[in-house]
Amino acid sequence: MISLILIITPTTNQKNMRHKTAIHIFPGLLSLVLAVWTCSGQSQESSRQWYKGNLHTHTLWSDGDDYPEVVTAWYKQQGYHFLAISDHNTLHDGEKWITVDSTGYKQYLRYWQLLGDQWLEVNPVTDTLSGGDAELWRVRLKTLEEYRSLFEEPGKFLLIQAEELTDRFEKKPLHVNATNIQAYIPPQHGNSVVEVLQRNVDAIRTQRESTGKPILPHINHPNFGYAISPEELAQIEGDDFFEVYNGHPLVHNAGDETHASTDELWDYVLTHRLLNGGSLMYGLAVDDAHHYSGFDSRSANPGRGWIMVHATELSAESLISALETGDFYASTGVTLDSIWQSEKAYGFSIKPEPGVRYTTQFFVTLRDLPEELGVVRDTVEGHVPEYPIRGDELYVRAKVISSKPKANPGTPGETECAWVQPVLLNNPSTK
Repeated sequence: MISLILIITPTTNQKNMRHKTAIHIFPGLLSLVLAVWTCSGQSQESSRQWYKGNLHTHTLWSDGDDYPEVVTAWYKQQGYHFLAISDHNTLHDGEKWITVDSTGYKQYLRYWQLLGDQWLEVNPVTDTLSGGDAELWRVRLKTLEEYRSLFEEPGKFLLIQAEELTDRFEKKPLHVNATNIQAYIPPQHGNSVVEVLQRNVDAIRTQRESTGKPILPHINHPNFGYAISPEELAQIEGDDFFEVYNGHPLVHNAGDETHASTDELWDYVLTHRLLNGGSLMYGLAVDDAHHYSGFDSRSANPGRGWIMVHATELSAESLISALETGDFYASTGVTLDSIWQSEKAYGFSIKPEPGVRYTTQFFVTLRDLPEELGVVRDTVEGHVPEYPIRGDELYVRAKVISSKPKANPGTPGETECAWVQPVLLNNPSTK
């Protein structure tokens, strides 16, 4: 095991807009369906542990500005347990060389300091374009299979192969991540936003079925370029995950005067799906990092958003299994101790920090008022918030908003938050 010393260090109103919909209200929604979901010490599976990880980040294999080893070392040293590097339309295999000039020298030096001459594969070249006086280097990027042994430790740190299927319709960026992908999938294209997304999700699901491996699709940053509307996202089948928080400064998590926030989008999709007999949609937090040298609010830096997964072991299979049952939460800094649900209540315990205030909003859509999406029915102060289940909700989910300013936020003024996954309370298909 190589001892790694990394020298980079980062600096440390809910809207009233409501989407109206003419969703048909099914009669006779009287049976209460409780999805028994426990992410706490009360769980019958005492072997479960919390694992911190990120499913969306980039390196020099696509448009990130640093080497995968340096990126991986940063996450491991920051206490992450798993990382899926999801470069655009590529996997970390095969042979790829990059040319290093003065603009990339800082990253090159950091790479050399981290791993030394014996690891680096470098060929000096001459810069003929500027008269032949400048010295350049061609560096081979190491593959995942080459560098993973430097970092992986059973039960402590895991690298998961991933790809960001990067597509578009007209000028709209449409990206879908595939976590634990087994072989490269090219972008599938299509003739509408929905068709492009659906074809890419279907390609990921097809590989999952053909390989027998758990491969997780998730739809990225719907508000990047405001590319995906709530109505479009609600139509996608075979994908139960999207990014409710993305740390890139260009993704507009909060929406604007004419576009829904990702929280509002989430409630639209949940309501549409559940009234039509569909499945829950879960929300991920990711950092979508591209920049590892300069840390400021204008850069897409690491460490802004992550997920905490309550799994039986640190393996791709166990993590994805827990994700698919909603046994996780998303965070930008708030830490939870436990989450619970019974027939009468849904709640959790926050690990408090001295001097920090916590406000929890419990979002519901009432089955008799589906046009009122994502109503904040209860607001609770303190570190042990609980929602009393009334029996008239389609679902309940929670968002914790702390008073602690987020270190190096992607959007100025952010405070640390956490999103607790929705639980199913009433489903027309079960009547």
